[in-house]
Amino acid sequence: MDGTLVDSRALHWRSWQEALAAEGVSVTEREFLATFGQRNDRILGAWLGAGAAAERIARVGDAKEAAYRRLVAEEGLSPLAGAAEWVRRLAAGGWKQAVASSAPRLNVETVLEVIGLERWFGALVSAEDVRHGKPDPEVFLAAAQRLGVPPTRSVVVEDAEHGLEAARRGGMRAIAVGGVRGGDVSVGSLADLPPDAFERLVKP
Repeated sequence: MDGTLVDSRALHWRSWQEALAAEGVSVTEREFLATFGQRNDRILGAWLGAGAAAERIARVGDAKEAAYRRLVAEEGLSPLAGAAEWVRRLAAGGWKQAVASSAPRLNVETVLEVIGLERWFGALVSAEDVRHGKPDPEVFLAAAQRLGVPPTRSVVVEDAEHGLEAARRGGMRAIAVGGVRGGDVSVGSLADLPPDAFERLVKP
């Protein structure tokens, strides 16, 4: 979702700054970007130190996500180039679609509602639904299972190396967007894909 359907990095960065400031902790934007797309427990385990209590990690993570949802509601988000068009095109073509995200479920639901695409997704898999974050493939395998689609007939759209590695480990094909390399197809944005891009990837 983040970096594939919407460009939410600025809002995530601001919400992390707000939550960490309350704890007297600061990180650089470069450190933040290196963790984008990972689960909060993994991120905060590094930022707060090895001895950070699970309760503190959960509290800071919850504060960050609440700040993020407030910013999304107040300032809004727009789909990335080509994202809404592809979601509707795939739905019209009979493709089953899911959001498989490391974000909390409330974040996923909030973003999809704000950008008006919630109706097109048959399944949502979020941080609460899995035990292991990317690059473990659990989140993608859970999404495929909920849609009733075999991994070998699934295409993952990702903007991060951890996500692309998760797709590979799950036996799925992958489209890399946003300039990251490592997908079966790599493009600047979904708007750059040819009309048969998804079909090509799952051809027998």
